[in-house]
Amino acid sequence: MVKKARLIYNPTSGREQVKRHLPYILETLEKAGYETSTHATTGPDCAKKAAALACDRGFDFVIAAGGDGTIHEVVNGMAEKDHRPLLGLLPGGTTNDFARALHIPKNIVEACDTLVEGKQRKIDIGRVGEKYFVNIAGAGTLTELTYEVPSRLKTMMGQMAYYVKGFEKLPRIKPTYVKINYDNKLFEGEIMLFLVSNTNSVGGFEKLAPDAYLDDGLFDLIIVKKTNLADVVRLAGAALRGDHLEDDRVLYVQAADIEIQAEDRLELNLDGEHGGALKEKFVNLHRHFTMMVPDQKHNCFLEDKNL
Repeated sequence: MVKKARLIYNPTSGREQVKRHLPYILETLEKAGYETSTHATTGPDCAKKAAALACDRGFDFVIAAGGDGTIHEVVNGMAEKDHRPLLGLLPGGTTNDFARALHIPKNIVEACDTLVEGKQRKIDIGRVGEKYFVNIAGAGTLTELTYEVPSRLKTMMGQMAYYVKGFEKLPRIKPTYVKINYDNKLFEGEIMLFLVSNTNSVGGFEKLAPDAYLDDGLFDLIIVKKTNLADVVRLAGAALRGDHLEDDRVLYVQAADIEIQAEDRLELNLDGEHGGALKEKFVNLHRHFTMMVPDQKHNCFLEDKNL
């Protein structure tokens, strides 16, 4: 029986490298035995709708080709379906956090090898309200800069666009009072931000959540407590080195269920995309997807920890 693949790609993502390599991608999938069709996204929720339709039509393999926003939409389109095809990823965005966490090469040709020669692994995803995330959820003044950067600026400047926007936003940073319940424990106080992470790769920071695994059924919760502007800058430098967890202004714990109540309205960031107003409960959906990843030992999977 012929296997069917659906390639959902963002033609403007990154520097349009997915679009440029489209003939090679299709040839690689066809040689691997997949009857492949494509869907080019045209705007918000386009990838989500295309992924949902691919599930309904019984596709065997769905490949998200683009940045973190594309994989986020594809996961949201598939998450509630009874039939969830094998999931693949071709990174073509600005930061490609999720691809980096999975060790999927940024080079499209090498990433194509993963699609056809890789290994199938089960991965967790997160749910908050009626939305899903695969890599990171967060809120607080600092997290808002990721969805304030215009897509055109991201295409032109790459990751530098985030730093430009970040420095512009620094003077407006202020704390928010929250109550956070995590697995029957409570944190209460003013915070600069919180992050609910599924991987160790967040916004280009690869040491932010060092104990994160994609298949352990747990989130890694990072809380940055109330601090001043100078300490925010210092903590960012420490996070690049992986030294932030030693700071008493940072709380780092693991939990499967997290409930957050905020005194002020907080806007959610889900996988780098605007997720609307904060919903209270975050739920880990354990090994909800099957995904193609490089056939090697991974420090992002719990079952590889002691190999």
